[in-house]
Amino acid sequence: MANRPPQQADSMSVDVDNLYREESYTDLRAASVRVLIPVKLDGSADPSRPTHYIGDTTLMTQMGPLPVQFPLEADNLADALAKFPDGVREAIERLQERAKEMAREEASRIVVPGKAPGGMPGGGLGGGGFGGLGGKGKISFE
Repeated sequence: MANRPPQQADSMSVDVDNLYREESYTDLRAASVRVLIPVKLDGSADPSRPTHYIGDTTLMTQMGPLPVQFPLEADNLADALAKFPDGVREAIERLQERAKEMAREEASRIVVPGKAPGGMPGGGLGGGGFGGLGGKGKISFE
């Protein structure tokens, strides 16, 4: 599903052995569950492959709406709906951990004077050595 490699337009193909029919269920408030049902090429159900359940909701944050999707390990729709609240909580925890990890990575970056963040020389808008101030880092009082 989400882990498929990107394809170029000229080499696009359909994996006819991995087809799914999608059904969507919602409570018209916050909860949506997508059900991916495996099908054969003729559209009939393929009981030899598992059905996938995906929870979907939108959380309101200080930065605006945040769409959240998460897998639900379930055997049927009732089971998926029962597991939905825990799935949301686990997805939020993963998002919080990822945000903390990204903040740690950003805080641990070494800043070198005269280098732009990507390691390019110049350091910014004006091309000077101190973040675009110009003058190659020299200060003059004329």
